[in-house]
Amino acid sequence: MLLFITAIIIGLMVLVWSADRFVSGAVATALNLGMTPIMVGLTVVAFGTSAPELIVSATAAFEDSGSLAVGNAIGSNIANIALVLGLTALVSAIPVKDSILQLEFPILIVATGLATYFVWDAALDISDGIALLLILFVALVALAKLQSKTVDDFEELEEGEQLSPGKAYAWLAFSILLLLGSSQALVWGASGIARELGVSELVIGLTIVAIGTSLPELAASIASALKGHHDLALGNIVGSNLFNLLAVLALPALINPLTLDPASLRQDYGLMLALTAGLAIWAYGVRLAGKHHLGKIFGTILFVGYLGYLTLLYQQSLGV
Repeated sequence: MLLFITAIIIGLMVLVWSADRFVSGAVATALNLGMTPIMVGLTVVAFGTSAPELIVSATAAFEDSGSLAVGNAIGSNIANIALVLGLTALVSAIPVKDSILQLEFPILIVATGLATYFVWDAALDISDGIALLLILFVALVALAKLQSKTVDDFEELEEGEQLSPGKAYAWLAFSILLLLGSSQALVWGASGIARELGVSELVIGLTIVAIGTSLPELAASIASALKGHHDLALGNIVGSNLFNLLAVLALPALINPLTLDPASLRQDYGLMLALTAGLAIWAYGVRLAGKHHLGKIFGTILFVGYLGYLTLLYQQSLGV
């Protein structure tokens, strides 16, 4: 058991660090190849922040642990909203921008509805995976076409990733190797603990792995809030959840099709749907009320709700 726990801890630490290096290398590489900052932000950065979930899910699927991969995708979306946004709102109020309400939220809601159609039969096969990736492609194209921000808004992105081509390629290759190795250790440790404790891999994916792979978003959001630069927190979570739902969930379907437990799907996927809808309703309601922030009441409800959800999963794992 100690060996499994050690593998998880080391795997998570290396995973989080290598994901950050991957984003830096990928952004610098894209900029060196001539991509505009706005397209880098919409594609490379969005993909990079979901790299831990993507690599872990792919590794889990190849290791015949598809339920862990699905739990990672669903659990990460739950953690992003309830844990990351909840704690961030407790640290500092989260601004609600008009662009998020007019662009990101509608796309996320439509994409979530379409994805639900393909996964609600409790089976994920190759056709479902292809459909999810097609929805992601359409969503990214829509974001790029409708994006109202100017390139100037992304100047800090360009200024922050000034690496020579050689150094950028080196960081990119090195970080990918670390991502693969750390995800292998994480999946091995998580699967081992599941076997030792008699807990399903889905539950491990929804909890330990999901929280671990959401650490980059949590660390970035809390750090930004403390520094007073948290105006993009809501948009970043929306983008991350879009990738988790459509790309991360598609990987096990493409690599190793599987059947899910209908009861768990209704409970856990249903909670993700409820959180997504609740977040959108609360955000629109705040603006209709003439306010511009998600505050401590919002954060408290989410965080306490997340603790309650973890408690429920723990009790279920014990058969209570």
